[in-house]
Amino acid sequence: MTPQNRAVSLVRHPDTPCAAVRTIEVGVGRGADGLALHYTLTGTIAALRIPSAVAPRRADRLWEHTCFEAFVRTADTDYREFNVSPSGEWAAYGFDRYRERSGWMCPVDLRADVERADDRLELAVLLPAAALPADARGALALSAVIESADGSISYWALRHPAGRPDFHHLDGFALLLDAVPAHRTESAS
Repeated sequence: MTPQNRAVSLVRHPDTPCAAVRTIEVGVGRGADGLALHYTLTGTIAALRIPSAVAPRRADRLWEHTCFEAFVRTADTDYREFNVSPSGEWAAYGFDRYRERSGWMCPVDLRADVERADDRLELAVLLPAAALPADARGALALSAVIESADGSISYWALRHPAGRPDFHHLDGFALLLDAVPAHRTESAS
């Protein structure tokens, strides 16, 4: 997948320091196949706890360690949360309203491509159309949880509400889906 990047930057919550991370940028694109996200973290990767690779699988509580997240909201109050770890583990949750889980189950498995270097961690994932709400008039909240080598956690998002970090808060849905450019998928030839 190659997003026609709408590049956005995540900002660190002011109460959660993290000297090891310089920037987190996300390339975003959408198409008939879904929503393509490409997270790029730059900094001192050795100073972070990056989960070891495992076979891709569903797992809960990924937000307790380094993971990348996307929240997709409809024009109403429904939204879906997607968590993807550099380990290959992933989770997806549906909500009827603020922090009230619905019975929605993600109908497809997610898969992330991860690349790691001394100064960069990249994670690319396609959120398939089958996993997204049908209402394309909603908004997107992008975020990341970063665990430092000392176990401290920093929270990164497009926009933070006042007070403690809260990725579910309506103020975090700062990117309208209509503003996300189309992407194309690479075809095998």
